[in-house]
Amino acid sequence: MKIPRLMLALALCACSGAAIAQGAYPNKPIRLVIGFAPGGAADYVARAMNEAFSKALGQPVIIDNKPGNGSSIAAEIVAKAPADGYTVLIASPSSISVNPALNPKLGYTPSELAPVTKITTSPLVLAVNPATSIRSVADLIAAAKKDPGKLNYSSSGNGSAPHLGAALFTQITGAQMTHIPYRGGALAVQSVIAGDTQVTFGTSPSVLPQASTGRLRAIAVSTRERSPLVPDLPGMREAGLPDYNLEFWYGVFVPAGTSPAAVRKLFDAATSAMQQAAVKAALEREGTEVSLSASPEQFGEFLKEDSKFWVELVKSAKVKVE
Repeated sequence: MKIPRLMLALALCACSGAAIAQGAYPNKPIRLVIGFAPGGAADYVARAMNEAFSKALGQPVIIDNKPGNGSSIAAEIVAKAPADGYTVLIASPSSISVNPALNPKLGYTPSELAPVTKITTSPLVLAVNPATSIRSVADLIAAAKKDPGKLNYSSSGNGSAPHLGAALFTQITGAQMTHIPYRGGALAVQSVIAGDTQVTFGTSPSVLPQASTGRLRAIAVSTRERSPLVPDLPGMREAGLPDYNLEFWYGVFVPAGTSPAAVRKLFDAATSAMQQAAVKAALEREGTEVSLSASPEQFGEFLKEDSKFWVELVKSAKVKVE
């Protein structure tokens, strides 16, 4: 009987050690990977929440921008990282739904990323170079139809929400414009300011600061009705396109297989951070609303339905890998 008792004691010690190690999470800095260049909406959201997120976790959170391939590079990095809770992704529908639908040869699959929580939602903002004569959605449609393909629209990458926003616009209106993808929202917006492109369906944090100084002309939001986040701009119904409606979100993900305890810790920390008044105010100033999931499981259920919209849009708008 002594041997079984010894084995039992060793097993109990092993279990105890595992529990202590698990309970200690996190005990080192966490890497927060962003799929777009600094200055874009995802980067803005990450930096707005970062201090409160770090405080809630009790560890530094290091933002790591990995732009490229419509945010797929960042998603692949996190999908292939150790499932230990120390590599975290902020992603939009681009990484989770759109890019996999566009390109089956990606280096990751959505199933390799585990959902933690949605954190924000916002409309896109349709903006143009102020040197153009375009002052409304009707003007844009007329200009695009007058010279098909002459107007260039910028996006934060192939398959990004701005790309899909413009694709939906051209599908509904029949207007033809040429897509010019960039490696992030800030670069896409700068191209419109410089006149290299003339139009963008940009994210609110990328567009609104430039519109407020006159460097861009914002003409509408991408939601059907006016958004309380951007009350001075018409929604698409008011602009003459009642069938157009699009908004997008950012959420937190980790590698599949990350322990439920680590996922819950990240969920609680993100929820705490996003509920801070200073974080909400910073995001609202840039046209972004805090929108949290009730649980990681609820976020997973949301993604199943949300993906249907984006995949159908990719198909119906005939968006292709460029």
